[in-house]
Amino acid sequence: MATADDLKFQEFDDAANLLAANPDATTISIDEPVEIPKNQHSRLQEPGREEDDELLGTDDSDKTELLAGQKKSAPFWTFDYYQTFFDVDTYQVLDRIKGSVFPVPGKNFVRLYIRSNPDLYGPFWICATLVFTIAVSGNLSNFFIHLGKPTYHYVPEFRKVSIAATTIYAYAWLVPLALWGFLMWRNSKVMNIVSYSFLEIVCVYGYSLFIYIPTAILWIIPQQVVRWVLVVFSLCLSGSVLVMTFWPAVRDDNRRIAVATVATILLLHALLAVGCLAYFFDAPELDIPAPIIPAHNGTTVVTKSH
Repeated sequence: MATADDLKFQEFDDAANLLAANPDATTISIDEPVEIPKNQHSRLQEPGREEDDELLGTDDSDKTELLAGQKKSAPFWTFDYYQTFFDVDTYQVLDRIKGSVFPVPGKNFVRLYIRSNPDLYGPFWICATLVFTIAVSGNLSNFFIHLGKPTYHYVPEFRKVSIAATTIYAYAWLVPLALWGFLMWRNSKVMNIVSYSFLEIVCVYGYSLFIYIPTAILWIIPQQVVRWVLVVFSLCLSGSVLVMTFWPAVRDDNRRIAVATVATILLLHALLAVGCLAYFFDAPELDIPAPIIPAHNGTTVVTKSH
């Protein structure tokens, strides 16, 4: 049991005596102000800095990318490797779709929605939905245009599904691949160019195509003015997402190269929309051969269609 003397306050020796007894000891004075690290002090002064760094892709986001790169990834021949590309919930997909339909001026789509967790789930199903929407809407449009004509016989054109699938998926994969290679090449020439991974570029292109799904449904309306207004409207929305995403990646490059790159991106995006409208919805009417009616006297009578 502790005695009364053990509970009394004791006076310790001077610091000089303690240091003489133990030269390697470390002393801390309570009178000295605690020195805050410079980077921590700047963060205390700027409470909104973390959000800005996350949106701009600097500081903490760069550290996150470095830490993410240190994670052990599964071999590419395993199911776990590809499962990471589809590891996204419904709320994230809907949020990214909303961001592609209603782009925020001055905000980078990759920094704002994609960089934390790029996925292939949304782009894959958006492209699949767009393929069937274009094919079905194209058949319905052709049916409504020729409805009521006595010489017209409706035959579903299933080949439009394969043509639409080849066009959409080739655009959603080959164009991002070419753009990724171009940005990597320019990044070796100009060191301060913003770089995106191939998965991020595919993700941007996939989500930017969502606006064409409701547009393709409305293309059933057999009015050329309405169709072209829808093309321009959807192209402005999806094109603005691409411009606000890829312009920061090339703006520090040569001015002509930067403008030519963005113009090429918009041109290819416009060609996809106009090409789908022209082929699947504005196809020229085919001349249907007139039916041959056999006569009773052994001769054949060919009726002419007007």
